[in-house]
Amino acid sequence: MSWLGSLSQLNLLTTKQITMQIKFILVEPAVPENVGAAARAIKTMGFKELRLVNPCNYQCDKALMLAHGSHDILDNAKVFDSLSMALEDIDFSIATSAKQRWVKQDIVSSHDLKSFIERKKNSIHSVAIVFGGEESGLSNSDMALCDAVTSIPLPQPYPSLNLAQAVMVFAYSLSSVAASKAAHPELAEDNAGYKPLKDRIVKILNTIGITEATLVHGRVLERLSQISDEDINLLHSVSAKVIDSIENSKDS
Repeated sequence: MSWLGSLSQLNLLTTKQITMQIKFILVEPAVPENVGAAARAIKTMGFKELRLVNPCNYQCDKALMLAHGSHDILDNAKVFDSLSMALEDIDFSIATSAKQRWVKQDIVSSHDLKSFIERKKNSIHSVAIVFGGEESGLSNSDMALCDAVTSIPLPQPYPSLNLAQAVMVFAYSLSSVAASKAAHPELAEDNAGYKPLKDRIVKILNTIGITEATLVHGRVLERLSQISDEDINLLHSVSAKVIDSIENSKDS
């Protein structure tokens, strides 16, 4: 069967309704009140999961006071030693930034983030919105770990929103995504979804000498993050054929 024929079969498989999970990650938050207020914003907008990377004392009285009615979010918060560990089980991660960073070129406006995510609703089950600390935001290395970057357009750039306010803006804008269900194909893990496709593309890039040390490597992955469900399915078939061809050439 041709690879185009294999692609057409993807649309014939049974599907199941799955609610996309959106998780919020705070990297090295230093102010307990901000963590508490962020927890309140998350719960108010219908979300359940907060992840923290090297946080301050997020369960102190100051944090609990700002997390009124949302202590369960703090109690159940997952704590990690690094952002890479916090993202291990995430299909698609989006960094937030208030500054122009050269580590990424395609910045998604917060106004467009909902539609940006919904274009991938059948290819990703979990999305992480990642926030940096109050002082300087996310480092370039942490931003590089994320698939895409989003920013809130501000008429007045200074003073900027604080951490808790930024969390509230994104939680509000994405609240309807959390409430909706998408039809996910019941496919084998290595044959569907954005994350397995990204792994395949990385394998191909490394094989042909475009390694993580090159600028092109990062740029290819950044452009990959912009594509929709339809293109993700197409590239799955193409990349699978490329990998088969590479492996067959090694055996011959």
